[in-house]
Amino acid sequence: MSGLLLGPGAALEDGRQTWAREALESAAHGLARRLRAEGTRVLATLMDNSAAWVIADLAAALAEVVHVPLPLFFTPEQLGHALQAAAVDTLLAPAALAARWPQAPAQPCELAAQALVCLRLPAPPLALPAGTAKITFTSGSTGAPKGVCLDGAALQRVAAGLVQAMAPLDIRRHLCALPFAVLLENIAGLMAPLRRGASCVVLPLAELGLTGSSSFDAARFHAAVVAQRPDSLILLPQMLRAWAGYLSRSGQRAPASLKLVAVGGAAVGARLLDDARALGIPAYEGYGLSEAASVQTLNLPGADRPGSAGRPLPHARLRVAADGEIEVAGSLFAGYLRDPTPVPEWWPSGDLGHIDADGFVHISGRKKHLLITAFGRNVSPEWVETALRGEPAIAQAVVFGDGQAALSAVLWPLQTAADEAELQAAVDAANTQLPDYARIRSWVRARAAFGPETGLATANGRPQRPAIWDRHADALACPA
Repeated sequence: MSGLLLGPGAALEDGRQTWAREALESAAHGLARRLRAEGTRVLATLMDNSAAWVIADLAAALAEVVHVPLPLFFTPEQLGHALQAAAVDTLLAPAALAARWPQAPAQPCELAAQALVCLRLPAPPLALPAGTAKITFTSGSTGAPKGVCLDGAALQRVAAGLVQAMAPLDIRRHLCALPFAVLLENIAGLMAPLRRGASCVVLPLAELGLTGSSSFDAARFHAAVVAQRPDSLILLPQMLRAWAGYLSRSGQRAPASLKLVAVGGAAVGARLLDDARALGIPAYEGYGLSEAASVQTLNLPGADRPGSAGRPLPHARLRVAADGEIEVAGSLFAGYLRDPTPVPEWWPSGDLGHIDADGFVHISGRKKHLLITAFGRNVSPEWVETALRGEPAIAQAVVFGDGQAALSAVLWPLQTAADEAELQAAVDAANTQLPDYARIRSWVRARAAFGPETGLATANGRPQRPAIWDRHADALACPA
């Protein structure tokens, strides 16, 4: 893969050192030679955001080795499952993490001034779908995460589509704010900007206020954004909500350098977008799925409809089936890990929605989550949850009520000090925006934040509804 699809001017910065395009290519070629010499077939990485992670990703592509990025917040059981399921034969990690596999042969490996350990793991060869370049695991919840085999050509189509769509913004500096093991940041925050020839700022996640994936310090994050002055960011909705809340309380604004803050992973809601923009955050909602190699649609300056997920990007084709399910084509995955089922030309996303006359895609919720009340009304819980999260006091919300006379909710406050009266007022305000059959009759405060480390959400912030129900069933008035 000559040139690694790095545009002129592509660079990495970690706050202490800068790696220009030539240095990145040299380091990636060096590691690629080592991987080939050792007979690596499947490389897993288990590390924080860093230049070393990026070089390992580039080297895997050069060596035509399958890359399996592992989230740091996976449990030991989940890590073991992923390594075994993907037949990983080489693991790259810092010494402290590599110590979890004391029996594995280990050799030192220095990348981008970071001391790492290269472990050799016993793994028989595994036949993967043709074209597999990367395997991403879709769930960070309890249970065995599912492996999605991503086609290398599809990944490049998505990156190229993003570069084309965002060319008018002239993004020169992107601050990576999500873990690289999350596909959204890997493609839209690394592959696309580097292909464009931009600089990517790759700080350790703790310097951005992220601990694991469920704790976010908005004040620390804002300080990092002010210091780095990026053109673009990618955030999850809960991060945008926390940042906007911090700016509002502290009387500050986002840096004027920002041209685009893309928000994905879950529904954002027009109210949060309006609040963020009023604080100088140029927030725009998008939509994607792992089975289509991440981003499919995105609102952009000049082509923006708050409340929608935006128009399809150049690489994406979307249509709506007769039952309202969104179907996707154009950049599909190669198949699920250890599942021979062929991938159809049009992939059923599992999301319900519609495409308006101007081409904007509107997502109303998950097909499998649709609630049917005791009075026979169909309610998408995501619709109600978006209204709840639109209230400043509520950070996260999950709605239940299938077969019940009324809906109930589990709520996590934006400020842990928020009392019951404040949360009730927020529920009352959200209810005024909803018809009577979609209003929340009862609610409980969540016993933990919704995050991968608590088992209550996936890596990109989607709630794990069965786990949330199991944790709170005894307190909810309306059984699901």
